Amino acid sequence: MSGVYGESRPHDDRLVVRVDCPDEVGLIHRITGVLGSRGLNIERNQEFVDSSPPHFFFRAEVTAAGSAKDVSTAPGPLVDLERELAAALPPGATIRLRWSRRPEVIVFATKEPHCLGELLLLDACGELPGRIVAVASNHPALAPLVERFGVPFYEVPHGRPGEAGSMARHEAGLQELLARHAPELIVLARYMRVLSREFVEAWPQRIVNIHHSFLPAFAGAEPYRQAFERGVKIIGATAHFVTADLDEGPIIAQDVIPVDHGFTAQRMAQAGRDVEKIVLARAVRLVLEDRVFVHGRRTIVFE
Repeated sequence: MSGVYGESRPHDDRLVVRVDCPDEVGLIHRITGVLGSRGLNIERNQEFVDSSPPHFFFRAEVTAAGSAKDVSTAPGPLVDLERELAAALPPGATIRLRWSRRPEVIVFATKEPHCLGELLLLDACGELPGRIVAVASNHPALAPLVERFGVPFYEVPHGRPGEAGSMARHEAGLQELLARHAPELIVLARYMRVLSREFVEAWPQRIVNIHHSFLPAFAGAEPYRQAFERGVKIIGATAHFVTADLDEGPIIAQDVIPVDHGFTAQRMAQAGRDVEKIVLARAVRLVLEDRVFVHGRRTIVFE
């Protein structure tokens, strides 16, 4: 699978080039040769080979200088660049070309403000490598917070628990909103609903969730209660891509903090909220900067 993303050129003229393919001798030479032949200068790059079976991952940020700048005028020459890279790489190589810019993001939330608030603040300060274009929630509680940042807020009700057709109606409302904005990423900022398989599979590797536990431990509901009952000495949070299997998507970022016997379940939850918002923000930043490769159930992350 290949792709050219972000057809409009950004102000800084920086292009992100990503490749993953079966490993062979000389791949870096081939990629850099194609880029160099087009007058593209590699400002930074990272690569990694996974060992079993050998698979190659590459990310670079490149710029064009002087007369070479016309090579990067979208969309035609980017498509040509993609084809030239594909011809130099093994069959089945995945190539992604994207301008360094701020992709559009939609956030789903419910009632808890800490993760959503962190993302809104980073966006407002220009420190989020994306733009939050809307927030959707199944509850009106967070509307005042979102409106302070000048971001549209949409309440998409889900009906009463167990009500026939409520999930389908709720997801239809979300899909209508997504169709209107066409975001590149959906972020679940303590969105306390389980999305259907059909919904998730319509947005593969484009939904990021924060789970208030250091997965795979304490998956599912009430992880802080589970952690308290087990007497753990650390608690953490996990940001991962959403798949149809609950809390089992590829992990993007994690962190932990120490706790002791003096922590109640409520105090653990309070401390955990600080970890959650930091981990989610880091994961969103990594994904928006095209630093995350999904490889089976795992991720390769270029920090």
